Amino acid sequence: MEIPIEQILQDFAVIMIIASVMTLIFYRLKQPIVIGFIVAGIIIGPHTPPFSLIHNTDVLNLFAEMGVILLLFTVGMEFPIQKLKRIGRKAIIIATSEALGTLAIGFLTAQALGLGFYDSLFIALAISVTSTVIVMRVLGELNMMKEESATLILGTAIIEDILIISLLAVFQSAGVSGDISINEIMISIAITIGFITAVLAVGSKIVPKLIDIVARTNQHDVLIVAAVGVAFGFAFISFQLGISVAAGAFFAGVLIAESRSHAVTSVLATPVKDIFAALFFVSVGALMDFKLIPQFIIPALILIGVSIGAKFLTVYISSRMQKVSNITSARTAVGLSSSGGEIALVVAKGGIDVGAASAFILPMIGTMTIITTFISPYVIKYGWRLTERFKKDTKADKDQPLGKATYD
Repeated sequence: MEIPIEQILQDFAVIMIIASVMTLIFYRLKQPIVIGFIVAGIIIGPHTPPFSLIHNTDVLNLFAEMGVILLLFTVGMEFPIQKLKRIGRKAIIIATSEALGTLAIGFLTAQALGLGFYDSLFIALAISVTSTVIVMRVLGELNMMKEESATLILGTAIIEDILIISLLAVFQSAGVSGDISINEIMISIAITIGFITAVLAVGSKIVPKLIDIVARTNQHDVLIVAAVGVAFGFAFISFQLGISVAAGAFFAGVLIAESRSHAVTSVLATPVKDIFAALFFVSVGALMDFKLIPQFIIPALILIGVSIGAKFLTVYISSRMQKVSNITSARTAVGLSSSGGEIALVVAKGGIDVGAASAFILPMIGTMTIITTFISPYVIKYGWRLTERFKKDTKADKDQPLGKATYD
């Protein structure tokens, strides 16, 4: 059914006006802006009485999908291949242990709470996420960015993002049929690995050169159009392969980051990303049915506790097994366990979009994201203070400055 243009314009105007007002309020309150976007969505959404301020949820879904593509595209531009190589073996092992360990513990917990198989799967994947943006911002505000722990947190979070996005693609592909089997999992994994391998091996030799050729025109409008075209092109290819559009967009960003003009491209893409990322978070808030909160608030709180505990243990143990100092291991574990993130919402919506997960997991994950975003600064601040006692254990446990940190 065709949507009248006046409805689209009205809905877009309402979204942007309410979002700007709420983000200004949250800025004044010195709270994360992303929460302001979500609250704006809740205010205008169809589930909030007395009536919805928007006419058509299809418009919201369209905005949300475009927001996912551009959000993950710009995230990918922060992670060039060479930067990933420099992170080292330690971060890869820690990230893998954290993501898979939290996924397994979260899945078993969700099953014990009586949730369905796919609901448990996508919820477990969502709670395995750590918000790189939020954690890095908190560490910067607390003047902790020069410590070895901060470097290890950043490296681990980067690898973890790639793992989560790749697992999302696998879970979505396996969940489309409504029935999971070993063959389906193996096929999904093979397609996903094949896509990522082709992107990194072949795409890295073509896309960066093409972007640099476009950049030589010194026409910023042409460059940004070309970059966004690459993002949507890879998103379309991944969609056709049955892989998450988020994965395609993310690796498109990784390829752009390999170009010599990536810094300019990143600056040009930021305003576009900000607009559509705002639309995504507003759309997520609008699609949340908070009348369901009494049904899942207790499970949500339990899952938050499980997520924090599982992340802390897996990160701390895997760090110590690699002979990382006691205090660095503890602080890395605190930082990575402190916050969920925006990608958790992408995961939740991804499960719902393919019909594998139930609609209630979006407000549940949304509630958990809001809670962990609020508590993250306090967890890091006071958690790192508690780790000061580890300095007394041995000289080797002193947290070193960034320049003295060594990685494999």
